[in-house]
Amino acid sequence: MMYTSRSFSWYVPFLVLILLLSPFVSTAQQEPVPNSILSYLYQSSAALSADFPLADLSASTWERERPERHRQFMEMMGFSLEEPRDPPTVRHTGTVQEDGFRIEKFFFESMPGLYVPANLYVPEGSNAPSPLVLYLAGHAPGQKVHYQAHPRKLAQLGFASLIFDTVQFGEVAGHHWGPYNRGWFHWYSRGYNPAAVELWNAIRALDYLAIREEIDMENVGVTGISGGGSQTWYLAAADSRIKAAAPVCGAGTLDSQIGERRIDGHCDCMMPHNPFQWDFTDIGALIAPRPLLIAQSDRDELYGIESTRAFHQKLATFYQNLGAKGQVSLVETPGGHSYHKKSRTAIFSFFLEHLMGKHISPEQITDIETDTEALLSAEQLQVYSEGAPADDLTPVIQDHFLNMPPPPVIQNEADLLQLHKKVTDYLRTHTFAAFPKEAARFEGKEIYRTDDLAPHGNKTFAFTSEAGWRLKLNVFYRQNPEEAHPLVIVLRNPGELRWDSESFAQKIARGQNVAYLEVRGTGEVGWAPELNWHIRRAAAWTGRTLPSMQVYDALRAIEFARNLPGVDPQKISIAARDGMGLVAMYAALLDGSCEKLILSNPPETHDLPSPAHGMDTALELLGVLKFTDMYQIPALLYPTRTSFLGEVPARYLWSEKSLKAAGRHGFTRL
Repeated sequence: MMYTSRSFSWYVPFLVLILLLSPFVSTAQQEPVPNSILSYLYQSSAALSADFPLADLSASTWERERPERHRQFMEMMGFSLEEPRDPPTVRHTGTVQEDGFRIEKFFFESMPGLYVPANLYVPEGSNAPSPLVLYLAGHAPGQKVHYQAHPRKLAQLGFASLIFDTVQFGEVAGHHWGPYNRGWFHWYSRGYNPAAVELWNAIRALDYLAIREEIDMENVGVTGISGGGSQTWYLAAADSRIKAAAPVCGAGTLDSQIGERRIDGHCDCMMPHNPFQWDFTDIGALIAPRPLLIAQSDRDELYGIESTRAFHQKLATFYQNLGAKGQVSLVETPGGHSYHKKSRTAIFSFFLEHLMGKHISPEQITDIETDTEALLSAEQLQVYSEGAPADDLTPVIQDHFLNMPPPPVIQNEADLLQLHKKVTDYLRTHTFAAFPKEAARFEGKEIYRTDDLAPHGNKTFAFTSEAGWRLKLNVFYRQNPEEAHPLVIVLRNPGELRWDSESFAQKIARGQNVAYLEVRGTGEVGWAPELNWHIRRAAAWTGRTLPSMQVYDALRAIEFARNLPGVDPQKISIAARDGMGLVAMYAALLDGSCEKLILSNPPETHDLPSPAHGMDTALELLGVLKFTDMYQIPALLYPTRTSFLGEVPARYLWSEKSLKAAGRHGFTRL
């Protein structure tokens, strides 16, 4: 049977009525919620990759600004080069004589207890000192053996060349993979990155080679692939003794690393500690205007060629602005994460030109020796033929490279005020530097209400915490909302059971108005826990952490709550259990106007590892342990009072003791 439009005319009003009554057309004002952590991290990384604040600087302006940028880079690495350094002590263990060059085997002590095995290839037959090329090893076991063809070829071309073990894959094995596969996310709180140790070792190697008569320290180059490629960028950026650099497969833009999740295959050494939110272009700028050759394969799993082209173009423009057009170049090769004859010979030609003044095309240069029978064995190149020094710190260098400060001694109020300023200044400029420069409009909206559930009803308010994030504050009015009353904001835990937070609130805020907040990573604004490993690493590369994002959400919720009906803006408290105590503490500290902080079973320190899967509650804040630790925060909160439900963890007694020394109240036990 054919139906005409006319035959349906009776149905239209009925359909409208059905739709109006349908639960899918609600007056509850539910709204689309973006709240995608992966999109957020990609957009954050894309903003950093797009922003190159140095792009338009002139040579004279860059000369003035470079020292501060260099200082920031060294701070990212965790050490300073301002103090004078003596050459490291060296112990030679043998020599291998080859045709036209010799290989010296030795180890040097780069810092007390850290010994670095090395092979120095020294060309023979010349009366003049030889230009030097450091070859920085990548992530390959038996590094001095695996990469030996490169320093060997350099020696045949007339260069002295040093190759030394990294912490991870040398004759003594240490650790590069902290957050990557051991759950050592507390490295972020320490401000520790294994790249810093490798950079320090390279600098100390140069300090030693500078006293060798056979070495021409006016003509020093550096090269390496993968992890050695990244280290090439770092060393050239840090040390002005490097005249020319040729990194291979060692850098990419953050938007590519995070948006394409290439970061998931990367060692933790491949991006420095990043409180200043740099991209690799910013690191490359520190090399300018010195000669720089970037080599990159076009099917690399770790670095997209489009990414490399993008930051090469930015650096090329920057070099041109400095009057060094043509001093930075890109060599593209086919294939995956590896060398190609084209890149190797281009690098040899590059060093011949810039360190020896010889113009020899890559096509005129033969490739490295690829016949393993012609190369030396691990036994022949081994430095520790009689074993490593007994006090070698290589396996535990992550616990010794940076010195964490002891707890400060507070004797009076002035001491406490000075500590408060020191800590909060650092937190705002480093740990929480990724907070938005301008807060988003709240665009607050009441999205649910009922007269049930509390003596004066319950309302849920939605608000924008940060662009892309809509959060909810669920307020239970136990006091008349027509009058201003205190409010306790309770942070929900990730993965908590139903009624856990409500049971907590009954113990700490009976009879008071209570609001429940889910910050990023919890409840409706959470995600599958197996994403945590990626999120925690990706966040750190962009200059933030999961807890820092959560602290920002809590800060915004406190600010938003001050304008809600029935809330006394001077009497807002924040409460949390377990790991969320971190979020509550730092939110209260940065807000500065909370009435009370209420804690139950908070962690005592940021310096705690996670399980390897990273699915536990995150406790890391970038570099925070350089200035403070979690147990010290309650002492810095005055006039905010701190209460504990249950036992006060032992280390928090430092805060109570310090408060009393400053003439203030201690903790309240509930």
